[in-house]
Amino acid sequence: MEKRELFSSRLGFLLIAAGCAIGLGNVWRFPYIAGEFGGAVFVLVYVAFLLLVGVPLLTVELAVGRASRQSLGQSFERLTPRSGWRRHKYWMIAGNYVLMAFYSLVTGWMLYYTVEVFSGQPGKGIDERAAGEFFSGLLASPGAMFICALAVTVLAFSICAAGVRRGVERITKPMMLALFALMLFLAAHSFLLPGFSEGISYYLSPSLSSLSDGRGVLDAVSAAMGQAFFTLGLGVGSIQIFGSYMDRRHTLLSEALLITGLDTAVALLAGFIVFPACFSYGVEPGSGPGLVFVTLVSVFSNMESGFLWGGLFFLFMLCAAVSTLITVFENIIAICMELFGISRTKSVLLNFAAVVALGMPCLLGYNLLSWVHPLGGESTILDAYDFVLSNNILPLGALCYIAYVAMGRGWGFGAYLHEANTGEGLKIPAWAQRYYQVALPVVVILLFLQGYLTFFGN
Repeated sequence: MEKRELFSSRLGFLLIAAGCAIGLGNVWRFPYIAGEFGGAVFVLVYVAFLLLVGVPLLTVELAVGRASRQSLGQSFERLTPRSGWRRHKYWMIAGNYVLMAFYSLVTGWMLYYTVEVFSGQPGKGIDERAAGEFFSGLLASPGAMFICALAVTVLAFSICAAGVRRGVERITKPMMLALFALMLFLAAHSFLLPGFSEGISYYLSPSLSSLSDGRGVLDAVSAAMGQAFFTLGLGVGSIQIFGSYMDRRHTLLSEALLITGLDTAVALLAGFIVFPACFSYGVEPGSGPGLVFVTLVSVFSNMESGFLWGGLFFLFMLCAAVSTLITVFENIIAICMELFGISRTKSVLLNFAAVVALGMPCLLGYNLLSWVHPLGGESTILDAYDFVLSNNILPLGALCYIAYVAMGRGWGFGAYLHEANTGEGLKIPAWAQRYYQVALPVVVILLFLQGYLTFFGN
């Protein structure tokens, strides 16, 4: 059997694993919902759920990966031969392809805006209406979107083709360091904006006005729980693969806390960039793609040297998105290598073709197939992909991992505990088994149900 390639350093592992967790949701969702649901009150609830739910689930995926030295493709077979658990991997593997089908498209948008904003587009002093028209123009241009999505997909797969150390680690580590440097630079610039105090007050000052009734509290807790769960991208093995490449010098609880800390730092810093800018120029902050491609484009266009600050912002967003592409691509490449016994090069070519093909419906859903509304209303094909992944595959995949380590007929809590507690650092106590058997499944099931309630409620 070929020896498993390992990361060359702990820093490389931490930055790459954090790169998988850090994505666009840290910027275009977290700041908005934090401001909407009580500022610092929401942040405290969010951090509590990260520690109580996100961190334990992170250790589970890392433990399965490190113990088996396999991706999701063969880990269940390696740890529990002749068990029926291997049947569950296929729909979890499919989740990676669903994610990459639309995430590569959105990463292409980031590339387009990075180039355009640095070059002075869409113009100086424009309002939100003009910024919205510029974004709509991109969505109506399948050729431009295809070229940009293809460029970032080729880049990410080319990096993965070089291997774990020479490709993924060598490129992702400095890219993540550059991402943090860019964020700190942009956040520091926010201190100079006239609306800094007002923006930060809206963002982080404890506010109970939005929590004045029982429904407000319930909505805030639900939003915090959902953001804490989905920000780490758990449930499809994208973190597990990097557990298979790490050494055993440190306990998994220590590593999970560091990864979560890096992810949270990016989410918090994003608010320091977004809200001072919005309040300085009298723009109402929104959520989702509209915040980044419409609201902030309008803000940067009215800012002194806005082409520079806006270009740097979109470069940061591009780094965050590409880091996620690289890490999830590495997961599906490793899965195919293990499942089919093929070389890395063949796996790269096979998966490149699959991702491009699966992404085409999402791309065309904004123009040639704009008449298709799979979820009703004005929903797009990308919305359907996101719904299948976020509301179904991720929570059910997380439940599968929990059951595998904590319930009967799985890997077993003792084996998980032994692997998680190997090395120096914080250790998980044996009494936590009951927490894994009861509390974690309840939280994930509630998230699953909440997703459907929200969808049908809308």
